[in-house]
Amino acid sequence: MSVRTAVVLAAGEGNRLRPLTYNRPKPMLPAANRPILGYVFDALIDAGIERITVVIGYKRDRVQEHFGPTYRDTPLDYVIQDKQLGSGHALLAARSSVDEPFLLVNGDRVFDSGLVADVVAEFEAYPDAPAALGVLEHRDVRRYGAVALHEGRIDEIVEKPESDDFRLINAGVYAFRTGIFDAIEATERRDGELQLPDTLARLIDEGEDVRGVRVDGLSPHATYPWDLLTVTQEILARGRVDEPALEQGVWVDDTSLVHESATLQAPVVVGPDCEVGPGAVVGPDVAIGRNVTVEANATVTRSVLDGDTRVGPGSTILDCVAGQDVTLGPGTLVPGGQTDVRIGTHVHEDRSLGAVVADRVDADGGVTLEPGTLVGPGARLHVGVRARGEIPAGAEVLD
Repeated sequence: MSVRTAVVLAAGEGNRLRPLTYNRPKPMLPAANRPILGYVFDALIDAGIERITVVIGYKRDRVQEHFGPTYRDTPLDYVIQDKQLGSGHALLAARSSVDEPFLLVNGDRVFDSGLVADVVAEFEAYPDAPAALGVLEHRDVRRYGAVALHEGRIDEIVEKPESDDFRLINAGVYAFRTGIFDAIEATERRDGELQLPDTLARLIDEGEDVRGVRVDGLSPHATYPWDLLTVTQEILARGRVDEPALEQGVWVDDTSLVHESATLQAPVVVGPDCEVGPGAVVGPDVAIGRNVTVEANATVTRSVLDGDTRVGPGSTILDCVAGQDVTLGPGTLVPGGQTDVRIGTHVHEDRSLGAVVADRVDADGGVTLEPGTLVGPGARLHVGVRARGEIPAGAEVLD
C-alpha cells in the first residue's frame, strides 16, 4: 500500500454524548473496555499505515497521556485544533504534518482494516482523482447525510435528504492528495465552520473525479449514549477483545476473580482486577472495565461499566452505561427497555437505554433509575430515590 500516513480526527467534545463527555473526549469513551480510538489505530496499522497524525482539542491531555508518542511502535504526532470549527478546519490543523497522499478517518468509529484497504485501492487506481471515500448502505440516511454513487464516482453529497431515494452514506474514511488543503481553504465557511463535505461537494460541482467505494466492516457511529451499547455488542460479537477467553464468547482477565457460583453469559468481557461475587449474573452483551466489582446476587445485562465502578448486592442493571468511579449501592434498579430519551432539546423516541451514569456518581441503596435517565458527574442519589430524566452534574437528590 503506497499510502503510509493517516490523519485521525479526535478533537471533538461529543455534546450529544453528555454527560459521559464532561471529563473526556468522545474518542476516549470505552467500547468493550478499550477507548474507541485504540480500535481506530489498530485498523490503520493493520492496513499498513506507518505514521499517524492525531488532531486533538477538547480534553486533549486524556488522549496524549493514554497513548503517548507511539502506539504498537507506530509514531503518533499530535496537532491541536484549539477551537472546534468543523471537520475541514480540523484537517487544516494537520497540514504541516502531511506532505504526501494520506488517509483521513474519524476517531470515534470502529472499523476494519479491510475497509481502509478498499478505500486506498480505489484511490490508487485513479491517480488523477483528488479524493476517494468509503460509502455504505444505511437505512437512515437522514441521520448521516446521503451520497449518490454512479460507476465509482460520487455524483452528489446531500447533507439532509428530503426523499427516500438515497441508500448510501459517507463512511468517514477518506484518501486524499495534499491538494485537499488548498481546496478546504477555498471553501466558504458555513455558520462560521469549515466542513469537509462542503469541500467535497464543491470539487464534485467543479467536475473533479471524487471516487467512492462501497465498504462494510464498520460499527455504528457513537453519536448518542445508547450507541456505546450497540458498538460494544458489535465488538463482542466479532471477538475483538484483548482479554483471555475462558470459553466461546467469555473473556476474563487473569487478574480477576469470578466466584464459582457466579454466572457469565456470553458474550461478556471482564477486565483486569475485577471481582464478580457469589450468585451474580453478568451478561450477555456486557463489558466491565478495570477494577470493577459486581457484588453478590447482582444482575448486569446489556451494559458497559467503566473502571473503578461498584455494583452493590442484589442490584439489577440493564441497558446501562456507567462511567468511571461510579457506585451503585445495594438493591439499585435500572430496569432498562425501550424509552424516549431527551438529549438537549430533542427527544429521541423508542431507544434501548436504561440509564447513563457519569463519572463519580454515588447512588445509595434502593435507588431506581427509570429508563432514559441521564445522571451527571459527581451527583449523589440518596437512599430510595427514584430518578428520572436528566440529573445535573454535582446534584444531590434526596427523594
